[in-house]
Amino acid sequence: MPHISLPDLPCPRRRACLLGLSCLLLLGVEARAQPGGPSASKPAAVIVAQTRAQAITDDVEALGTLKANESVSITSNVTETISVVHFDDGQRVKAGALLVEMTSAEEHALLEEARVRVDEAERQYQRVKSLVAQRSASESLLDERKRDLDTTRAVLVALESRLADRIIKAPFGGVLGLRNISRGALVEPGDLITTLDEDRVMKLDFSVPSIYLADVAPGLKILATTAAFGDEVFAGVVRGVDSRIDPVTRSVLVRALIPNPDAKLRPGLLMQVELLTKPRNGIVIPEAALLHEGMGHFVMVLAEGNAGLTAERREIEIGTRLPGLVEVRKGLELGDRVVTDGNDKLRPGQPLEILAVDDGSRDLRAMTERGQ
Repeated sequence: MPHISLPDLPCPRRRACLLGLSCLLLLGVEARAQPGGPSASKPAAVIVAQTRAQAITDDVEALGTLKANESVSITSNVTETISVVHFDDGQRVKAGALLVEMTSAEEHALLEEARVRVDEAERQYQRVKSLVAQRSASESLLDERKRDLDTTRAVLVALESRLADRIIKAPFGGVLGLRNISRGALVEPGDLITTLDEDRVMKLDFSVPSIYLADVAPGLKILATTAAFGDEVFAGVVRGVDSRIDPVTRSVLVRALIPNPDAKLRPGLLMQVELLTKPRNGIVIPEAALLHEGMGHFVMVLAEGNAGLTAERREIEIGTRLPGLVEVRKGLELGDRVVTDGNDKLRPGQPLEILAVDDGSRDLRAMTERGQ
């Protein structure tokens, strides 16, 4: 208040002047306090964002190891010498492709002899059968010839099986590993010849804590990355969950399938896994709109009334956090507008003016410069 000097007046007149001055000062304060007074508060310029729906999941992170969808070690069933090798390292083969032939001259000779015996037994059986039909031979002779025919056929099947053991074929289509044998080498049962992996689809086994057991089920989506391919993301789906929980780690083994059409992924790779549980459509707002007070979370919502746009402070319950966004489980409806810039300086009921709408496509500087 400025200093006001009064002339030296008699006491009664001096008291009257002081009273009049006080009244004038009070009137000035009341005038400024009126809504239409000279210093009435102007609407606060704010940036707002509208709540929107978005697909949300709760992510569970884990580490897993890749396996081929089908995998086998190619070995020999007999002790024999390799005569022909029909494959090279890393060759891709179809199911039934011939891989290795072993020495089998003796087996081929025995097989030819067995075929001759079968043909002879077949002729004897048919001749006796016709004689029995003419009542020129007994039924017992026919049974004897039938027994001889069955015996020779059994010997032929056994020899064909022995010969098949000396020919190794691919049990399914896939890619072969390194060749571990050469022509002329003597192999024994159990000796590794090569490996075969069906790699068009890969299995990814990983463990998750048992507290997520109720959320993990076949059909859930996963995202996996590996250091071998940088930031490239491989999508897959959960195939099954183990029937047992590890009593030591209290975790459960989960198996997912990942398509591998380009054959980039290989068995044994370590992968970082994100298991996308509880898929749902939720309401999200920009993280900048969130205000904290103790354990509570609040936002400033735009309310429309007779006085225009005003600020309304509303408590909300948040859920999953996303990059730059946060899920709202309670407190907001789809389409509500919240203040994202300057919300910490607003008072409930304060008039507002929308400076710009934050749709996530522009930064704060661009919105404030354009004023839209």
